[in-house]
Amino acid sequence: MRKVLLGVGNPLGRDDALGLRLAERLKGTDWVAIPAQSLENALGIVGKLAPDLLVVVDAAEMGLPPGSIRRLPLLQASTMLASTHGLPLPLLLALSGISQAVLIGVEPKERGLGEGLSPEVAEALDRLVQLLAAGRLTEIPELVPKKEEQAGA
Repeated sequence: MRKVLLGVGNPLGRDDALGLRLAERLKGTDWVAIPAQSLENALGIVGKLAPDLLVVVDAAEMGLPPGSIRRLPLLQASTMLASTHGLPLPLLLALSGISQAVLIGVEPKERGLGEGLSPEVAEALDRLVQLLAAGRLTEIPELVPKKEEQAGA
């Protein structure tokens, strides 16, 4: 099974660099790890790799404590991800021919200009490395929409 991790982020955006750091840490494992500052450009590379599984990791505003890790519904990706995307993620994935994708968000603490992860997000990074390297992706809880979001749906 060919597994590709796409770590998205801004290297100068404090906790927004999480995806990039994760991709760096997973190099040398059974993951093809790609650090990407631009999701749109990186999906072209991912499409050529034709993975059986694509995991996209980015900082995500979920209203949870800093460092919280969740699997996110693809349809909510555009409203939660830290990175700005010109096109909705589900459309980008479809255009790239990627059939199985999992989106993982980590709640950031510090988003200002600068380098280095907050302690909470650095701890989440260590946990993600352990989970992904051991093939335990399903142990990451899914994001449960808030009650007001469920009522409006």
